[in-house]
Amino acid sequence: MSDELSRVAVTDAAAALLRTLTAQHGPLMFHQSGGCCDGSAPMCFPVGMYLTGPGDVLLGTIDAGLDDPVEVYMSAAQFEYWKYTHLTIDVVPGRGAGFSVEGPTGMRFLIRSRMLTEPELERFGLASA
Repeated sequence: MSDELSRVAVTDAAAALLRTLTAQHGPLMFHQSGGCCDGSAPMCFPVGMYLTGPGDVLLGTIDAGLDDPVEVYMSAAQFEYWKYTHLTIDVVPGRGAGFSVEGPTGMRFLIRSRMLTEPELERFGLASA
């Protein structure tokens, strides 16, 4: 594990798609959907198209080999359920979410999750006493 503490990561395939989409749309960000409309898909938007607010939590940033890291957000209410997990953004063939920029590409982003390890829990201040 690197010294940088992160709740999010990206696969090589998803990073490649992010580079392609950034060339078309400019800098991008993700908001993890809470289940409305497009299920629980990670929604990818051009920066500024989806406005985050005090009800959103910045989970971290992912390095997709771009000039700017890609920020990943989730609603604070949803975060309460997911705070013990690490999320990896991946991509698979299929129809993307209706509002997410990968929609027309024939690919769709998805989340793969795992429980945080004991050392990660400790570093996030979530370890049991």
